[in-house]
Amino acid sequence: MTTPPVLSRRAFVVAAGLTALAGCSSRNSAGDPNTLRILVNKHPLTKPISTMEWPKQLEKIAGVKIQWQEISADWDQKKSTMLAAGDVPDLIVGTNAITNADLGTYRTLFENLADDLDALPNVKALFAAKPELKSMATLTTGEVYAVPGYKRFWPTTVTHQYINKQWLDRLGLKVPTTWDELYTVLVAFKEEDANGNGDKNDEIPMDWSPVGTGGFGYFQPSVLLGSVGLPIAGGGGQGYFLEDGKVGNFLVDERYKRVIEFLHRCYAAGLISKNVMTQDYSAYQAVGRGSGKVAKVGFSWGWTASDRFGAELADQYVAMAPLLAEAGQTTPVTWTYDSYSENFPSNQILVSARTSNKQAALKVVNAFYDKEMSLQVLWGDLGRYVKKVSDKEYEVLPPADAKVDPSTWKWTVTIADAGPVWIRDDIEVKLPADLDEAVEQTEPLKKALANMDVNKDVYPFQFIQMKPDDTNQLGLNDTTMLNTAMTKFAEWITKGGVEDQWGQYVQQVQNAGLQKNIDTYQRYYDEYAKTR
Repeated sequence: MTTPPVLSRRAFVVAAGLTALAGCSSRNSAGDPNTLRILVNKHPLTKPISTMEWPKQLEKIAGVKIQWQEISADWDQKKSTMLAAGDVPDLIVGTNAITNADLGTYRTLFENLADDLDALPNVKALFAAKPELKSMATLTTGEVYAVPGYKRFWPTTVTHQYINKQWLDRLGLKVPTTWDELYTVLVAFKEEDANGNGDKNDEIPMDWSPVGTGGFGYFQPSVLLGSVGLPIAGGGGQGYFLEDGKVGNFLVDERYKRVIEFLHRCYAAGLISKNVMTQDYSAYQAVGRGSGKVAKVGFSWGWTASDRFGAELADQYVAMAPLLAEAGQTTPVTWTYDSYSENFPSNQILVSARTSNKQAALKVVNAFYDKEMSLQVLWGDLGRYVKKVSDKEYEVLPPADAKVDPSTWKWTVTIADAGPVWIRDDIEVKLPADLDEAVEQTEPLKKALANMDVNKDVYPFQFIQMKPDDTNQLGLNDTTMLNTAMTKFAEWITKGGVEDQWGQYVQQVQNAGLQKNIDTYQRYYDEYAKTR
């Protein structure tokens, strides 16, 4: 899961990105019909695409050579430079790498695929099998610029909550059920030798994944909003939520303030990693995996225990139910609902309007959505990482290295969830252990998720297409709003001050156009709800 970059690095990255991206895109505009240039926004763990077999199959299908431009960091800055320059490579691959907000401003840079569906039989069949995907892809004006995907098997939530049970047992403590109980446990993790290695100073009681300037995502403390009954989706995003059919934004909600106050209390006591605001995703993953069999992190969030803490340490951790904000509360807890965004990923592939070989580009798009190509893109090369049992049966093979968890393995050997895929409903797939593990570790969260009415408490971002003018205005307002909100998030947790600054902060965020955005989201939701 990638996160937006740190603002302080913006000037350097933009300058560097301008050189790299402008060089590629200018060649594209000149046009070499025998070569396609494909940019892929991939995970930092993913090995070079040249080591994979399925991209070579794409070349044969398209009848051209493919030059891959692989981006694994600072994508938002590099993207802004590329789009502002007005040139893009022949194809861009990466789930939501180009957002609907980007298309609101730069859609003329991309090919309208609505008139090309006859040349995209797999995409046409996908839209017929999953009409909601056709609705996702089709703008209110009828154009189709980005093709979404269908992953089918992902559980209701991506973020799971974990605590080191071995540490608890060693210290004679129970799994906490409230914020206060968690605080007490974290203090013990900090002050005592919780991991038993003789060093009382190497434990990190709490840690979370990097929070970027663009809002909240997976494995972040935004899930604590569920403790106070506030429903979120996709980890929280830019703060918009739906509660009993009414749109709000938690960035100005008193319940968010309560979460910030609790997190600052923990940070001030030294219970949260001192690097939590500066570490990148790789560092977050690495520290969670400890040193050999010695764990370093006590309480955290992740996809699965094996993915978060590694195969050697996973057994030390247990998945937890959501915490209550206070003992005896009557407000039902909630969690983050992620099924829409995971099983119906948006904007997975786009074609440049200036490609010099449109026919070959369309062949590549179509090939990605082939049955076996999709399996390989998501889980790795057929025969090596995925076994074909029959035309209707496939098995995702376990990692060749027993020390590597299946999730890390997948992200290493292929572009995985970043790639365009259609996992068909009429085939059987023996799933990798991490998906089974994720489903199992969702069990403690099921009651909280059941407290959410999917129709009234989950905003259907995936399935609502907005008019370009509305998308543009939402994006402009959000940028202004988040410049304030995300800076204050980091400041309030590390330095405090939310109690004294809250009123002025709320006014500042409101002045950025927040209410207009809420009204826009409400209008589109009301129209969508009438069709359900």
